[in-house]
Amino acid sequence: MADGTNPVLMLDLGPLHASMRAELDAAIRTVLDRGKFVLGEEVAAFEREAAAWLGVRHAVAVASGTDALLLALKAAGIGHGDEVITTGFTFFATVEAIRLAEATPVFADIDPETLTLDAGDARKCITPRTRAILPVHLFGHVADMNAILALADEHAMIVIEDAAQAFGARRDGQAAGSFGLAGAFSFHPTKPLGALGDGGLVATGDDNIAAEVRLLRNHGASAHHRHERIGCNSRLDELQAAVLRVKLRHLERHLAARERIASIYDTLLRDLPLQLPAREPAVRSSHAQYTLQSPQRDVLKQALDDAGIACAIHYPEPAWRQPALRPYPHDPGLPITETACRNCLSLPLYEGLLPAQQERIAAIIRRLARASRVS
Repeated sequence: MADGTNPVLMLDLGPLHASMRAELDAAIRTVLDRGKFVLGEEVAAFEREAAAWLGVRHAVAVASGTDALLLALKAAGIGHGDEVITTGFTFFATVEAIRLAEATPVFADIDPETLTLDAGDARKCITPRTRAILPVHLFGHVADMNAILALADEHAMIVIEDAAQAFGARRDGQAAGSFGLAGAFSFHPTKPLGALGDGGLVATGDDNIAAEVRLLRNHGASAHHRHERIGCNSRLDELQAAVLRVKLRHLERHLAARERIASIYDTLLRDLPLQLPAREPAVRSSHAQYTLQSPQRDVLKQALDDAGIACAIHYPEPAWRQPALRPYPHDPGLPITETACRNCLSLPLYEGLLPAQQERIAAIIRRLARASRVS
């Protein structure tokens, strides 16, 4: 490397998995010995444990976070002709799920501090076709659900939460994904609660939504060879459920480690001309990413790349500009979303990242700030 030091990865799951390796091995062996790999005891147990952790009546495990969003929307009756208000500053799966449900995404701007959906701007997007609001708990920071729920109640809309990055996050002590009619989680390995492959979950307090998602995830089947709906194959497998049960037992420790790492970044980078991730007293973030903002984002990224330090841009352009949405009816012209796309840069954050590595990252950023190349 240019500075003669070892590279820093964007994500290294080795230390996390090493800390629970014996439990993971035992859980996987149990599934292998039992010989049932689809919708068995591990999935049922994980659903019970996840529901208890989140404080909801039902948790239904599915194959991915994208499927969790899609099946939650379909179970809620969202479909052709309906409009769903959401944010364009998100991973594309948020919008993809709306389109797969045959509904139309309508984009509202985001809060400049939290980068989550701005309820005030969402109000401007309401039309007679609006059926739902889909906030995203971006980077693990829970959106302003009081304002969003109040707006939804005022206009008889439902709320489906994209909590893909936010398992373990809370606002006012309440779990992300438990505020609306349903919440959708991802267990992609990069998430704070990650499987060893893909996985997802729908959380809900509504008996009918839970029952419908259970039907839809398994070909719409109410019994063997009895299909009530046109569903799909979206079943979390037993091996992933077993892994997630182990990781759920360690989640509080893991979240505390992520909080420590985020706090170190806060200390190292404070007083620089950067916008650091929002801190709200009411919110415990899951710190899925540590994403700062700088008008000189590309200069920062190049310097970190040159030093062998991985970093990432989440997200380089608004969702409405993705080729898959062309032609979107119009450019909504949302200035805060546009600025975030130009300025955001995510730094490494994972259990096992060393303070010395964080100091090295911060030193590069500070050097650029002193040279007036960050403003």
